Amino acid sequence: MKLLSVKDLETNQKEIEFSIDRPTFDAEVDRVYKKNVSKFNVPGFRKGKAPKHFIEKMYGEGVFYEDALNNLLPDAYGAALDESKLDVVSRPDIDIKSIDENEVVITAKVFVKPEMKIADYKGLKATKNPVSVSDDEVDAEVKRVQERNARVTEVTDRPAKNGDEVVFDFDGYVDGKAFEGGKAEKYSLKLGSGQFIPGFEAQVEGKSIGEAFDVNVTFPEDYGAAELAGKPAVFKCLIHGIKESELPELDDEFAKDVSEFDTLAEYKADIKAKMEENANKAADAKVDEQLMDALIEKLEGDIPEAMFENEVDSCLRDYENRMRYQGLDLKSFMQYTGQTMEQIRETFRPQAEKQVKSRLALETIAKLEALTASDEDVEAEYQKIADAYGMEIDKVKEAVPADSIREDVVVGKAADLVRENAVITEALSEETAAEEPKADEEAK
Repeated sequence: MKLLSVKDLETNQKEIEFSIDRPTFDAEVDRVYKKNVSKFNVPGFRKGKAPKHFIEKMYGEGVFYEDALNNLLPDAYGAALDESKLDVVSRPDIDIKSIDENEVVITAKVFVKPEMKIADYKGLKATKNPVSVSDDEVDAEVKRVQERNARVTEVTDRPAKNGDEVVFDFDGYVDGKAFEGGKAEKYSLKLGSGQFIPGFEAQVEGKSIGEAFDVNVTFPEDYGAAELAGKPAVFKCLIHGIKESELPELDDEFAKDVSEFDTLAEYKADIKAKMEENANKAADAKVDEQLMDALIEKLEGDIPEAMFENEVDSCLRDYENRMRYQGLDLKSFMQYTGQTMEQIRETFRPQAEKQVKSRLALETIAKLEALTASDEDVEAEYQKIADAYGMEIDKVKEAVPADSIREDVVVGKAADLVRENAVITEALSEETAAEEPKADEEAK
């Protein structure tokens, strides 16, 4: 491969011209011929035995060219790209310019990362919300832990009541006809959870094991299935089992069972500290979001559309992976929601634009401030990733290139610089804001 030239086209677009020498090309054509010769029928020759020049004479000289070029192009283009030193952000638009006795000349039109401008990125203003965790919030968290540690027992001597879990069959009818999704056997439902349509669960209360009964409800007007919305329905039900949860006492023994603390007071104090830490992180994230929004407003330059589309692709891949963990694929999701791929991509567009612009803003600041990442910084980042994912650091290094890590570290330093030089004010709490007018009135 030989890089011939790099030409400027429109804004942020380049044309890379490179060549493949004829001996290399001819050798690949021969390999393609040997791999595919059995597919050609040439009069006078047994199938798979026709010489290459006879096939070329019958089907055209370039009969094997396309496959040969497809085989050679990835490495040839990659080498040309490395030599050009371009920071390409799009797939190449490839064109075969010429094929002669000396070489194959190829052009690739690509978009490159833009040169952006940004100023006044120090002294940005942001407001941080006050962080407070009430005793009620702590008690609510303790209550959730208490419910997770409840002892579930079978009930046989009384009817179902609110809070019980019932195991039952149901078979639904609208206008006297069964409808899709309206039937299940031995379904588990916690009464009072609001899992079913309004009025359903209340009618299950008071019913006993082995009892058959009807539940009469009306689907909400805004129900997801249009053919059922607003219509009355009858569900024929039969209860097979009732379970109740017995909550443990909230005392020191409970704290010992669910934590490393000896007393309930210590356990609650730890929960409060962790909740305050998480609330602080959330408040800091909101500050960072304000600063990024301010940076984006100051960013100047033309951004290739390909960068936004690439980021949408990345968001979509992440979304698909999350769905797979839930046992759902994208095709099924589109069928359930009635959305097209174009509509789904459009929902990710604002997020993608913000991520691309934020990254470009921070990269531009890093250049202006001459920020760098040392080998120690890179090693520390590798270790951070390894710890986060529970992987061996060598495995992380195999999966993630050092250059990518280095770029991320530099961008992180730029974000730190913006944050450290920002003017961040604490917002007034609701209580303080309510008291201020009273104080002003008393001063008068």
